[in-house]
Parts: sequence; structure tokens; C-alpha cells
Amino acid sequence: MGSSETSVFHDLAIAPLDAIFALQRNFLEDSNPKKANLGIGVYRDENGKPYLLPVVTSVEKAMAEDKTLTHDYLPITGLKDACDAATRLALGNESTAITQNRVSAVQSLSGTGAISLAAMFLKKFYPSKTAYVSSPTWGNHNKIFAQVGYEDIRSYRYFNPKNNGLDIEGMIEDLRNAPNGSVIVLHACAHNPTGVDPSKDEWQQIANVIQEKNHFTIFDMAYQGFATGDPDTDARAVRYFAERGLEFLCGQSFAKIFGLYNERIGNLFLVCKESSVAAAFQSQMAAIIRPMYSNPPNHGARIVATILNNPALTAEWRDQLKGMSDRIQRSRKLLYEKLKALGTPGDWQHIITQNGMFTFTGLNPKQVDHLIRKFHIYLLKNGRINMCGINPANCDYIVEAIHDAVTCCDASL
Repeated sequence: MGSSETSVFHDLAIAPLDAIFALQRNFLEDSNPKKANLGIGVYRDENGKPYLLPVVTSVEKAMAEDKTLTHDYLPITGLKDACDAATRLALGNESTAITQNRVSAVQSLSGTGAISLAAMFLKKFYPSKTAYVSSPTWGNHNKIFAQVGYEDIRSYRYFNPKNNGLDIEGMIEDLRNAPNGSVIVLHACAHNPTGVDPSKDEWQQIANVIQEKNHFTIFDMAYQGFATGDPDTDARAVRYFAERGLEFLCGQSFAKIFGLYNERIGNLFLVCKESSVAAAFQSQMAAIIRPMYSNPPNHGARIVATILNNPALTAEWRDQLKGMSDRIQRSRKLLYEKLKALGTPGDWQHIITQNGMFTFTGLNPKQVDHLIRKFHIYLLKNGRINMCGINPANCDYIVEAIHDAVTCCDASL
């Protein structure tokens, strides 16, 4: 009997492209010499080039010359030296949760993998199947929870478009009205996409309602050090929750802060109330990881472990991280001052009050489309821009384009 000429997947639909990577593809295919990429979240130097941290380069050279290193498998849960160092970076060297063995960590495939593992773990072992993410949030958050089987994914108010800041009253009200024990995803610092972070007092209010409602938190910490230039300051919320005795998961990424984008190095750790739970978490995560990807890659993990476990190299990294953060701040100031000098309609103060890699400009979809079509400036439809895409060479062009979009398109900021 001859085989059918029709595939068993004949009705398979083409999935929509991821918005950010579709934007990146369009940018790369654009031949306009003035094009600018303000979309994908990748750090660029003032010449618009990828930045290789010198400390990372030096460690890679040493690794290449080390004849003792092999390509053997890592354990299922990853390189312990990297996990331990990453966890200390988040919680601090003096963390009582660490000293009391109430923390357990596994290596992940960068931050996306960390949040995915967290969602899988909670779906399997946590009673509530209701998850809350901020409005707006990183586009992958909803997809991750849907992928692992969450059917009740809700949002809490976060961004206030009236002042381009935090809607703390709306956020607290929504968290208080959420079903007891809900899963709450919080951005630890440098909120993506808005660049708006809670103050110290506001974090206290958030922790109060989390504790009052017995919610369970997942911290997404992909930009530790990008908000203020100091990793310790940027870890304030995570450390505060730990000090209060709250249980939570935290996913870390070393893509941005180490420039290790394609090495996919991350860390997921659980802070819990009992050391026995920490040990059980390690075993259950191994059981989740083994049938999925077996074990994580070594190269990026080895770089992170080498740097964070060597005080001199850590100091170099911190200095270079501060330099990246300072450049982002200079880009914010430059963009703000040029928009004001040109008299562009709107209050642009939020550009310098928001922090981290991203700014929520307040540009609407019509204005964004105008920037892309007429000026070849690529950004997300929600108006989020990557501040690293702005530099002294292209800022005037970008500002003139924004001015044109705001004044020509009928919907104002």
C-alpha cells in the first residue's frame, strides 16, 4: 500500500513570531544606514557594538589554557560553585537563610529557564494554580505559565500611565483581592518593560500584603546591578523578603550583567523555612530537569563561578557592571535633554526617573509604527525602548524622529 501524499501534520498552523525576535529580524533585514535598534534587550556600548566584559574575556582565556578542564557532563542540577556564588550574590554573604541551610539552588538555562523551572515546580507541588503577573510585564511570563499548564493567569496593576510611574495603590489592592496563596511574580529590580521600581517603603507595603494573604512569590531578577550600578542595592527586595522569613523562589540571569547572552547561564533558588525542604527541593528539581534537558551547559557557569568566587575578579566585574549602568544613565540624560531642547510635546521626566535597561516612553502604537516605517527606528508596540540602543552618534536622529511622531500622529502622550 502506497503512503498518503498528505502529511499527518497537514493542518499544522504557523505559529506567530515572537514580537521581539520578529522586530530584530526586520531590523537586520533593513538596509537603511540610519536605522536604530531600540527593541531587543541587549547591552550595547556607545558605538552601538556588543560589549565583551574584559573580566569575562580574561577568564575565558585562562580557561582555554587550562588543560584540566574537560567537556564532561555537569550534575543534573548544574555547577554547584556557580549556584552557590549566584545565590550569595542575590542574598548577600551574611544571609541567615544560607547559613541555616534554608536555601537550595539549581543551575538554569538563563533567566527564562529559571522562571520556567519555578513555574513547573509550583504547578506540580504548590496548591494554588492562580498566578499573577504585573501589568505590563515581560512578554514571556504569561507564555511560561501557560506552557506549564496554568489556566488561571491574571495581572495586577503596576504601571500608572498618568505619571509614567508605579501604581502602588492599584497594585496593593489587586494583591489584597487575589485569592489567598496565589503565585505572585515580582520583578526584583529594573522592571521590564517599564523601568519603574518600588521604593523601599513600597516594597514594605508589598511584602506586608504578600504575608497577610499568604501568597507565594517568584522573583525575576535578570538585571541585578543595572538599576543602580550596585548589585547589593538592586537585591534589596529579595534580601528584605528573606529577612522577613518569607518563602519564595528567585530566578537569576547572567545574560545581561555578565554579557553571556548565548551561554544561557542562570540560577534558580528557593528560600524556605526548613532545611529539610531545601534538600527535597534539590531532588525534585533534578527529577524535573533530567527528562527535559538532562543537565545544563558548563562554559558560562564556569565563567560566573570563577569570577564570583575570586574577590579580585569580583571587584573587576563590579567595576565594569557599574560602567555599563553609568552608560545607561548617560543615555537617559542625553535623550531627555535633547527632547526638552527640541520642545517635543509631553513630559519626558520619566526617562530619567525610570531605571535599568528599559524605558516605557509613553509612545502609542500609532507613533511607534510611524517611527518604524518612516525613520527605521525599531521599538516595541507598547513604546518600550532599550536605552542601550541610544548613543551620542544617533541620539539627534532618534530625538527628531520622536518629535516628528509625537507632533504628526493625532494621539498625544
